[in-house]
Amino acid sequence: MDLLELWPQIQIWARELGLSQIGVSGIDLTSAEPGLQAWLAAGFHGSMAYMAAHGLKRARPAELVPGTVSVITVRMDYLPHETPPDWLARETACSLQPGQAVVSVYARGRDYHKVLRSRLQKLQALIAHAIGPFGHRVFTDSAPVLEAELATRSGLGWRGKHTLVLSREAGSMFFLGELFVDFALPETPAASAHCGQCTACMDLCPTQAIVGPYQLDARRCISYLTIEHAGPIDEALRPLIGNRIYGCDDCQLACPWNKFAQVSALPDWQAREGLGDAGIVALLAWNEAEFLRRTEGSAIRRIGHARWLRNLALAAGNALASGLLDVKEREDLQEALLAHASHPDPVVQEQVAWSLARA
Repeated sequence: MDLLELWPQIQIWARELGLSQIGVSGIDLTSAEPGLQAWLAAGFHGSMAYMAAHGLKRARPAELVPGTVSVITVRMDYLPHETPPDWLARETACSLQPGQAVVSVYARGRDYHKVLRSRLQKLQALIAHAIGPFGHRVFTDSAPVLEAELATRSGLGWRGKHTLVLSREAGSMFFLGELFVDFALPETPAASAHCGQCTACMDLCPTQAIVGPYQLDARRCISYLTIEHAGPIDEALRPLIGNRIYGCDDCQLACPWNKFAQVSALPDWQAREGLGDAGIVALLAWNEAEFLRRTEGSAIRRIGHARWLRNLALAAGNALASGLLDVKEREDLQEALLAHASHPDPVVQEQVAWSLARA
């Protein structure tokens, strides 16, 4: 197949595979290197040592995968198909219900790494069937790749002030993936930015982790603290985390562009039992075996049971201090916490003690 005919055909295959949008980026990302270096130098990556481990290779696709000439970028929407029209208001209200455990929307269903990687590999196979074997590598948030930079250069959207990629057609409720290839494809044009003077994401971030437009200090970000950070959480930040136990969607919920977020027809994103609207007490009752069973094939499993308990215990402490629980709810939370007071993990022990003291 002629390469001029190939790109329209790739777009057709992508749609058939459930991919929401695709683009093509070149591999010269040198203009992004100063920003990456400054972000790392400021220590904004926190304990995510892997962010610095590969140095500027993150901004040099051809060094990461020798022979790379073009990068096919992919957007995959993830709002579940039964999402109601007023979902933004409903999700925002969850943070005001202290006894409820809030999991980020993206993590309530199947692990996106598995879903998106599988579909990108199928796309690669279709291309290979048409043109013959070629050098390639698939990425889904799984290697030192500047995903947002590649996405914006290829027209999937622009970089919002919260640092996520935004689309006029789809907001920011989507995953990104890449297929590095060793042949040239026509680059798709970049999209213009449309944040204007809006600072809603910055203003409403609970921990003020967005320290300036397009600057995120991960060390203050609730997503980082509840997922990537392994040790005790800074006591000054604990009350600000509220009832968020895995990730945080607040900057996205505040963004006006997410009124255009797209619903996905894929069943993979449907919320699993216990991850959509469960109470903190119910989730604290999961032993490790049940945690592993219920999170099989989920992105949540990788944090492990101990970190899961740490996050739940923190949320329980904030609920106890909220003054919004009735006597029965307080007693149930305290009892659920006491069940983990002698947990073998010292981080869990300390968090449980702190939370009980808040009562």
